[in-house]
Amino acid sequence: MNLKIRKAIKSDVSLLAKNNQALAKETENINLKLDTIISGVSNSLDREDCHYFIAEFNEILVGQTLITYEWSDWRNGLIWWMQSVYVLTNFRRQGVFRTLFNHIENLARNNPKVKALRLYVIQNNYSGIKTYENLGMNHSGYIVFEKENLD
Repeated sequence: MNLKIRKAIKSDVSLLAKNNQALAKETENINLKLDTIISGVSNSLDREDCHYFIAEFNEILVGQTLITYEWSDWRNGLIWWMQSVYVLTNFRRQGVFRTLFNHIENLARNNPKVKALRLYVIQNNYSGIKTYENLGMNHSGYIVFEKENLD
């Protein structure tokens, strides 16, 4: 499959948001409000510390990944977190995420400020876990905690 990887632009916001909505429903059975996601995706495109990457096949968005930055004082550098990882159902198991991942990994390897790539995955997403392991990623040993609704 001949994929083109590019950074997202404002005209991609609606599709990215719809894919994020589908991702939340599929992986966590959560119904997210589309207007909130649209605002979130749009705002992310205005930030310097996160970037959406899109995989296109025949000019159709078939996959996406968001990169956000975390400063690591232990490493004196950045950790790039991969978020909002989504591949359209009809394009799964065809190398779409592998191509996105390889693109991001190459960018990271060529940026001396980036010390690691990370992502989190819901514990029962066995297909996702296997995919990440096949790409050479390892379980970090960390458990993620959160406290929501702080606004």
